[in-house]
Amino acid sequence: MPQPIRKVVFPVAGLGTRFLPATKAVPKEMLPVVDRPLIQWAVEEATAAGCTEFIFVSAPEKKAIINHFSDAPHYETVLQARGKTAELELLKAGLPQGATITELFQETPLGLGHAIWCAHEAVGDEPFAVILPDDMVLHGTGCLSQMVEAYATTGGNLVAVENVPADQTHRYGVLDPGAEDGALVEIKGLVEKPAPQDAPSNLAIIGRYILDPQIMHTLAAFKKGAGGEIQITDAMADLIGQVALNGFRFDGTRYDCGNREGFLAANLAFALADTDITANGTLRARMQDILDTTK
Repeated sequence: MPQPIRKVVFPVAGLGTRFLPATKAVPKEMLPVVDRPLIQWAVEEATAAGCTEFIFVSAPEKKAIINHFSDAPHYETVLQARGKTAELELLKAGLPQGATITELFQETPLGLGHAIWCAHEAVGDEPFAVILPDDMVLHGTGCLSQMVEAYATTGGNLVAVENVPADQTHRYGVLDPGAEDGALVEIKGLVEKPAPQDAPSNLAIIGRYILDPQIMHTLAAFKKGAGGEIQITDAMADLIGQVALNGFRFDGTRYDCGNREGFLAANLAFALADTDITANGTLRARMQDILDTTK
């Protein structure tokens, strides 16, 4: 039986240039989807999956992220005085009771693999999860919770996968897939950001990983791959034959919040899934009015 997944790494050091000027002073991960920032949605997903140790690999200028998950004495005092118990609960920002928070810095943008390696001391010698907050998955059961259940059987390295349009393979780590067993897909090989004509399939990794600690030793070689960066895809590929590697077809709809269209679509989808917002039907009516007047 594999060790339980207690630790989760959030690589959040990027600048979010696609959202300028909004991200000039506000980290992209702090942009709100409905009523909470992207990073909180990711933390809540990890909490639901049983994680208790939260590791943020950030940049020195992005203090707003760690501040969001820190104590807020002024708010607490005011809300307690006013008897606002529901609002007090919101100050926890999705963290479980007794959560441990670690902030680390990726001083130089050397790729996702390097960002994950920056957490090697905090991770230690146990398996861990990685969540990229840009990828939001809408489903009653969080994507990471689904993966943790599957991981109890597979162990090793497990990645969330979905089919992407063939002309978009250059944006992803792409599988050379083998046999499938329900939601699990054997991975015979991986290619980082292949051109469509070179891609072994259109089955791609999205921003959810459960990784064996051995991955940190492989990343420590600082081997550069696509784009001259240290790629987590390459490190997992190098461990094929030593560590089990499987893809996991998750249930739910993914929204790529790394671009404006995906971010706006996520706001609409998550708002429509919120019964507090949709109870009176006004939101749907207003959306229809907007569609009718912008044809």
